[in-house]
Amino acid sequence: EKSDCGVLPCLVHLPHPSFHCPTFKPSDLTYPPVSPQALCAAVTTSDLAETQSLVFCGAEVSCFSGDPVHPSPIALAEEAGQRLQMEFLLQNRNSEIPRVELRNNMDKQYYVARLSITHNGYLHKTASMSKPVHERKSREEFSRRWCVLNDGVLSYYESDRNSAPNGEITMTEIVCLVVNPPDTHGFVSTFEIYTESDRMYLFGLDNPEEIKEWISSIAKSFVSNRAEKLLDHDFERIGRLQYKGGLNLQHATVGWFALMQSTLYACFEDSEKEEAFHLKKLQELSLQSDNEVLVLVERRRTLYIQGERKLDFSGWISAIQKAAGTSGDTLSGQQLTESDIPVLVDRCIDYITQCGLTSEGIYRKSGQNSKTTSLLEALRKDARSMRLKEGEHQVDDVANTLKRFFRDIGEGIFTEHYPDWLNATSIEDEHEKVQRYQLLLKDLPAVNRATLKALINHLYCVQRFSDMNQMNIHNLAIVFGPTLFQTDGKDYKAGQVVEDLIMHYVLIFNVNEGELKKQLNEIMAIIKMREAGFNMNKKESGHFICTVYLEEKKQDAEQHVKIPATMTAEELTYEILERRKIVTREKDYWSCFEVNEKEETERPLHYLEKVLPLMHSLGTESYLVVKKNLSMENMLIYLASKVEDTKHGMMKFHEERNLRGLVRGTGNFHDRYFILNSSSLRLYKEVRSHRPEREWAIKNLKVYLGIRKKLCPPTCWGFTMISTNEKNEKHPWYFCCDTQMEMRDWLATFLFVQNGGNVWPSEASKVRVPQMPQDSSCSEMYETVA
Repeated sequence: EKSDCGVLPCLVHLPHPSFHCPTFKPSDLTYPPVSPQALCAAVTTSDLAETQSLVFCGAEVSCFSGDPVHPSPIALAEEAGQRLQMEFLLQNRNSEIPRVELRNNMDKQYYVARLSITHNGYLHKTASMSKPVHERKSREEFSRRWCVLNDGVLSYYESDRNSAPNGEITMTEIVCLVVNPPDTHGFVSTFEIYTESDRMYLFGLDNPEEIKEWISSIAKSFVSNRAEKLLDHDFERIGRLQYKGGLNLQHATVGWFALMQSTLYACFEDSEKEEAFHLKKLQELSLQSDNEVLVLVERRRTLYIQGERKLDFSGWISAIQKAAGTSGDTLSGQQLTESDIPVLVDRCIDYITQCGLTSEGIYRKSGQNSKTTSLLEALRKDARSMRLKEGEHQVDDVANTLKRFFRDIGEGIFTEHYPDWLNATSIEDEHEKVQRYQLLLKDLPAVNRATLKALINHLYCVQRFSDMNQMNIHNLAIVFGPTLFQTDGKDYKAGQVVEDLIMHYVLIFNVNEGELKKQLNEIMAIIKMREAGFNMNKKESGHFICTVYLEEKKQDAEQHVKIPATMTAEELTYEILERRKIVTREKDYWSCFEVNEKEETERPLHYLEKVLPLMHSLGTESYLVVKKNLSMENMLIYLASKVEDTKHGMMKFHEERNLRGLVRGTGNFHDRYFILNSSSLRLYKEVRSHRPEREWAIKNLKVYLGIRKKLCPPTCWGFTMISTNEKNEKHPWYFCCDTQMEMRDWLATFLFVQNGGNVWPSEASKVRVPQMPQDSSCSEMYETVA
């Protein structure tokens, strides 16, 4: 009978509380066998008492009915319209005798299986395995089994006539589901199930559509409700893994992941939205802690994931590594930068820009064929982990590698529409021709478009220094026309297209001329520094030697360092710490600072900032020092809590003006209202003002901590901002905050908007983060600075 609340009571098969036998075990409880057919017959009638009696005597609510269409007693009751019977069975579907060995598993429940999903049919399965399957399984190694998914349990029987299953897989025990590529094993379609007991079950069929239904039903049954968005993807692998993230990096939590082609989708415990990691665009992919932790580094975040079992986690590692690597010979199949440029192309262009832009006959001369072949193979295998180093790699070999890559790439950079590019050369009107090129560029795939722009930008810079390298636009076009169009060089139109693209680079690619000028100035600074290095000491191979101090400027803290053209502030910091054998600890934010003694200011260099151009611009009153950035931790915490990349508020402001060659202050510091966004800093006389009195472009600013004492700043929490105009003239501006926290927040926002949210490198860098502790919970899993 129903209870007062209208809900059928549950029958629980447990000994009476007064039963105190000291040797009693739950397994000692026995019941006479009850025929499944008796229960199946009873549920189709209105005799609820009979059903209760059968269940109380041990009848299995989830037994197989023998009817493939209605495989369970619940399905039979529903078909017969016996609502009370169905409600009773649903309430008691888990009324089996409790088993002691399940207690630990119950403590680890991450979700509740969806019991309403049912499916049945024949599948071919192998015996369960405790090791990964690396060899092909033949059809003979599979056994045909009748399989039933019902009430959160996948049962497999000898045939559809058997009532006792050969085995069961509970949905709550599944940790991973893998969909194998077609014909991986003896059947056309196969899938793998991994369980908490570190066992793998392999199933197969020759019917792809039927396999899809099984995969969908099983996935819906074991994936958490909060991760159901993952089921929308045509995944190759789906399951749960441990991770750590956010600002709380002390304890590991369980996340749900799905891998589809080269994208890893994730649903984290502390987020309602689905996140995507584009594996081909990772900056780093590595294993730590004896291959127990997989590290994925993107520009603004780092993800550390760890499996609870070796069997399924080893599969995740292999699958992610494969997805993050090069696949095929097309541009989109390569490892990519965040800008959709193949890392191979980016590495070669960067190396030649830094080390070979003045090399006579660059790209016209051929490197050694054997070295080009081995270098191209290494870059294609894993360009992400490859570093081109001066001395180890010759400029002509790298240039030849880049040319061969474009000549061999599948479909070519212009795709199958390359005839349209060749035909555009016949347009006589230059304005019309540029418009035609712009339309053709727009129709290219995103990766091809970004790659073409990066290459033409590079060639544009090469020809700007043709007085040194003897490679003008025409010479470059002769080389790269046949290369990009993958022809024998007999069609002059190929070279003409490249010549047009270089000549009209700014218009065709809609280039910001200010940014281009800045790029050319940086290249000129590198060339001058290399020349200075060669003139000063030929043995240093163009490296510039500078003095860097550790923590403070004193004689015993001096370090003389060779500065190659490619060295970043992060690399310089690490070299100084390594020389002094300094062991970094967690939350030790070591940075390189530019210190100006005359102005009494200092500026922390962004970790990706090139050191060599900076050295070229430093005056005699400035020097570099490596020390801890004591404000960085609080700045990162502040940025992590921000919703927008803007800031506004009051600050005290002071400016100096040039008057007939003399620098004069305009008076004391005055309260002004400021708005900082991703493009500019605006100054308003007061909060209610509608028009700014001043506006500075963010890209033209450098922010230094401190203010000259002779300006008598009203507080000690001030910073100096240096703006640079089009004539490369510098002008200082002075700002004061009321508190240290306020100043820190402004500086953090400046860093954030100037560097696109990339304020601090990932925890995987050697400079800052020690090895992850090998405990039960993996360290620092997922950090988002922005």
